[in-house]
Amino acid sequence: MHCSLWHVFRTFDHMARQDDEKRRRELEEKMRGEAEAQPTAEASAEAPGQQVALRDEAPGQQATPREEASGQQVALREEAPGSREDAELTDAAAGLAEAPMGPPALPKGQEQFQRDPDSYNGAVRENYAWSQDYTDLELKVPVPGHVVKGRQVSVALSSSSIRVAVLEETGERVLVEGKFTHKVNTEGSVWSLEPGKCVLVSLSKAGEYWWSAALEGEEHIDIDRINKERSMATVDDEEHAVLDRLTFDYHQKLQGRPQSHELTRQQQRTSH
Repeated sequence: MHCSLWHVFRTFDHMARQDDEKRRRELEEKMRGEAEAQPTAEASAEAPGQQVALRDEAPGQQATPREEASGQQVALREEAPGSREDAELTDAAAGLAEAPMGPPALPKGQEQFQRDPDSYNGAVRENYAWSQDYTDLELKVPVPGHVVKGRQVSVALSSSSIRVAVLEETGERVLVEGKFTHKVNTEGSVWSLEPGKCVLVSLSKAGEYWWSAALEGEEHIDIDRINKERSMATVDDEEHAVLDRLTFDYHQKLQGRPQSHELTRQQQRTSH
């Protein structure tokens, strides 16, 4: 009986130890498994982080070349028009530099002539400009800049023609030559030189009327579009008397008083 109990106890103890050993092994294997699983988990945890970082960096790295390429394209597009404009301006400047500088365009139309004192009531022609009032006419002939003395100029003037030339090393160079459209009074005509600028010829008209051209063969102006008002300096004594009488009669009429001819009649009646 005692042996049976002891045998049973030994069997139970052996089974308990086996269970303990089994549990210990299972626990060790579990702990080992967890220990091995932890680095894997850490590696797994780091891998997604790296992938995320790579994914975060990848768009930036991929976008950078595109952005640079786009920036270069935009820069090229922005620079291209400027380059074309610069090229056009350069070509235009080169064309202007190569093109011969011609004389400035002459004014046309009496309205333009009237704005310039040199062509007032006259015109601008290729080699000279002329202006006029009721009794006088003036020609302005441009000369080269080196013409600064009177002896460098030759002016031949008659009642019906004019010739203006400058004296150069190679001889005379005629600037203006032609016949007047009307007669001039040579005794009242003079000329002078503005050094390096022009020869100024002041002509006294032989008759008191408006000229439509200074020289024969040139285009005529429309004298109906010029200023035909006469200066009081050009009015003689007889005309002054007429103007005074007209002015007096005008003011008498405004005041309701007798005019000059009515006063004359009254004086004639009184004298009789």
